[in-house]
Amino acid sequence: MSANSVSFHRMLKTTPEKVFRAFTESAAIASWLPPYGFLCTVHEQDAKVGGTYRMSFQNFSTGNSHSFHGKYLEIKPNELLKYTDVFDDPNLPGEMITTISMRKTIAGTEINITQEGLPAAIPVEFCYLGWQESLEKLAKLVEPEIPDA
Repeated sequence: MSANSVSFHRMLKTTPEKVFRAFTESAAIASWLPPYGFLCTVHEQDAKVGGTYRMSFQNFSTGNSHSFHGKYLEIKPNELLKYTDVFDDPNLPGEMITTISMRKTIAGTEINITQEGLPAAIPVEFCYLGWQESLEKLAKLVEPEIPDA
């Protein structure tokens, strides 16, 4: 793994279908993707190969925000998502590629995430911290089984 990439492995006590939905439904992704202290607005999301998305994160403390967009490169429902991330800020140049794989196991769903091509201005430690917080929020979204009344 190079200095400008991060990788994560998690086991979630849920189905691959719920994990996939959490990555592809706008309301779901807005609820768990931003690290603690940030709000997310999904401006557009067309989760299909060749489809695009645009979103922004707002720092709740300062009110400042940053926006980014990307394109879906590969999708295998409930198994794989691969997409690009490009910051709108010219001080954060380049294109990142994020790959998420999901695999059903006896314990639930194994997910592996790799994000490559992080801009040099983003310390990799902050990226690790942000993803760890986001994945904690993801687990709290997808693991509960709440029946309709």
